[in-house]
Amino acid sequence: MFLPINQKEARERGWDAVDFVYVNGDAYVDHPSFGAAIITRVLEAEGFRVGFLAQPDWHSLTDIQRFGRPKLGFFVSAGNIDSMVAHYTAAKRKRSDDAYSPGGKAGRRPDRAVEVYCGLIRKAYGDIPIIIGGIEASLRRFAHYDYWEDRVRPSILVSSGADLLSYGMGENQTREIAHRLAAGENIRDMTDIKGTCYLTDPQNTPYGGAECPSFENVSASKKEYAIAARIQQDEHDFIRGKFIKQRHGKKMLIQNVPMPPLTTEELDAVYELPYERNYHPCYEKEGGVPAIREVRFSVTHNRGCFGACNFCSLAFHQGRFITVRSHESVLREIEKLTKLPDFKGYIHDVGGPTANFRRTSCDLQKTKGLCKGKKCLAPKPCPALQVDHSDYLSLLREARQIKGVKKVFIRSGIRYDYLLEDRDESFFRELVQYHISGQLKVAPEHCSAAVLDKMGKPHIEAYLAFSKKYFQFTDDAGKEQYLVPYLMSSHPGSTLSDAVELALFLKKRHIRPEQVQDFYPTPGTISTAMFYTGLDPYTMQEVYCARSSHDKALQRALLQYFDPSKHALVEEALIRAGRRDLIGNDSHCLIRPSAAYLRERSGKTARKAPGKGGSRNGKNAKKFR
Repeated sequence: MFLPINQKEARERGWDAVDFVYVNGDAYVDHPSFGAAIITRVLEAEGFRVGFLAQPDWHSLTDIQRFGRPKLGFFVSAGNIDSMVAHYTAAKRKRSDDAYSPGGKAGRRPDRAVEVYCGLIRKAYGDIPIIIGGIEASLRRFAHYDYWEDRVRPSILVSSGADLLSYGMGENQTREIAHRLAAGENIRDMTDIKGTCYLTDPQNTPYGGAECPSFENVSASKKEYAIAARIQQDEHDFIRGKFIKQRHGKKMLIQNVPMPPLTTEELDAVYELPYERNYHPCYEKEGGVPAIREVRFSVTHNRGCFGACNFCSLAFHQGRFITVRSHESVLREIEKLTKLPDFKGYIHDVGGPTANFRRTSCDLQKTKGLCKGKKCLAPKPCPALQVDHSDYLSLLREARQIKGVKKVFIRSGIRYDYLLEDRDESFFRELVQYHISGQLKVAPEHCSAAVLDKMGKPHIEAYLAFSKKYFQFTDDAGKEQYLVPYLMSSHPGSTLSDAVELALFLKKRHIRPEQVQDFYPTPGTISTAMFYTGLDPYTMQEVYCARSSHDKALQRALLQYFDPSKHALVEEALIRAGRRDLIGNDSHCLIRPSAAYLRERSGKTARKAPGKGGSRNGKNAKKFR
C-alpha cells in the first residue's frame, strides 16, 4: 500500500493527522532506488504516520497545506537529483523533459526546490520543525560554488531557513530525529546527531574540530575556497573525520561527523521494507514516471565507492566505505521481482554505485578509516589494495539459478582498473559470458594523463589492458559484444591540445561516440572547486579551465570530429591548437579542409610566392624578380 498522498487518504486510514509530511521534488515512486521512498518507509517502520507530498504547486500555500499541520514536522528533499541539474544542461539550457516527473514533462518543480519548499512551509506554519535532506541539501551543506549563478552561495541550511540538515543516505539520523521529536525534544537542541548540520551562535561553537574559511572569505578568495573544499572532503570519514565548522555571518555552521554506514543487517532491513516498486497509480493517466523503467527490475547490493573520482558526488554523499547486503536479502528481492506481472525474466542490474565493489579496498579502513588525501585506485592502485570478486561472483551465480530468471545483467559501472588487479579471472570471464546485454559501458573519460590526474582516474593504459582482455574473453565465449566508453570533455585541466590528443586516440581505435558529456560543475566536488578557483585544492597549483560556451564546444566537437556538422568547430580548434597538420586529405588527418580554409591557405601562399606580386614589400618583390 502506498503512503497517503492527501488528507483524505490519511483519514481513510483512521488518522486524525500525520506525524510528518515528506515534501519531495520528484513524483511519488515507491522504489528503493528513490531516496524519498527509503526515508518514508523507514519512518513508517518506526511507527510514524507519514504523508507523502510530491511536487507541490509552489505558486501558493494551498498545496503545501494539503495534509494540514503535521504533529511533528516536515522532511524536505528536492528529489533524486539536484533540482538545478534536473532543469538545466551543462550548457545552462533549459531541459525539455524530466524523467522524475509524470509523463516525463518538465516544469513540475521549482528551481532550488529545497529553498522554495521550506519558504512555503515557514509561511504556512511558522516555527515548525523542518529537516532537509537528499542530494540537493547534502551537497550544498557548506558554502558552495553555484554554477548557474556563477557565484558562491551560503550553506543551504542558511538559505532555506530549515532547522537541521541530514547529509548522506540518512536512515539512522532520520530515525533519531523523529524519535527525539516524538519525545518532545526541541529540534534546536539536537546538536549532537551524527550525519547532520546545524546553525548556532558563534559563542556556542564546540571546541576542536576542523574550521573552514568562512562564507565571506570563500566568497572573496578563490584560494580560501580551495582550502575549504579540501578540508570538507578530507574530513568526510566516519572513523577518523572531525566535525567541521564554517562561519556564516552571525552564525556558525556545524557539520557533525558522518553517521556510520548501515551494517549488512541494517541494509537488508531497509531494502526489504514493503515497497510497491512502482510509481503511484495517480500518474497512470499521464503515462507514468519514466525514471522507474531503468530500475524497476534492478537490485542494489552495495553502497559507497572508494573510487572517489573528483567529478563525482558519490564520495561526498554516500562516502567511500563499502557496505553490502547479504546474499539472502538480495536473492529474496530477486524472487519478489519474478512474481511481478510484467516481469519478463530479465534482471536489469545487480549493482550499486560501483557494481564490482563487495568489500573495503583494504582491511585497515575498518579501524583507521579511508586514507586522507589519497585514492585507492588512482593514478595507480594502492599497494595495500585487496581485490576479491569471489563473493560477488557467488551472488551472481545464485541469482542466475532462481526460477523464472533468464538473464542477470550488470548495468551499473564496473571499475575496470579494480577488475584488472584480480589475479583470478573467473569473474571477468563470467561477466562476459553471462552478464552483458550486448555491450558493456565503462568510463575511461579521457586519454591524457594530465587530465586523468585532475579527474582522479587511472591512466589510459588500464583501459587499454581491460579492453584487450574483454575482447579476448568475448571471442573465447563465441560472442559478439561491444565496449562503450564514457568520455568527458572540458574537465578542468583539459586544454585544446588534450582534446586533440583524445580525438586522435578515438580515431586510432575507430571509436565514434554518439554522445559526449561536457563537464558539469555540480556542488560538492573537487572538480567543481577546480573549475571555480582555477586551482587544484590538493596541490594549490593553477589548473586550466575551459569556461566559455564556445571553448567548451570546441573541445566537445573534437571528440566527434567525424560528424560533418562539427567540422567548422574542429577546424577552428585545430588551428587554435597549432595542429594544422591534422587538416587535410591524408589518412592521419582528422578532417578534410573546408573551402574557406583552402582559400585562406591559397591566399597566404599567393602572397608569399615569388614573382606573383603577392608580397606587400615592394623591395622584396623586386629582388625576387
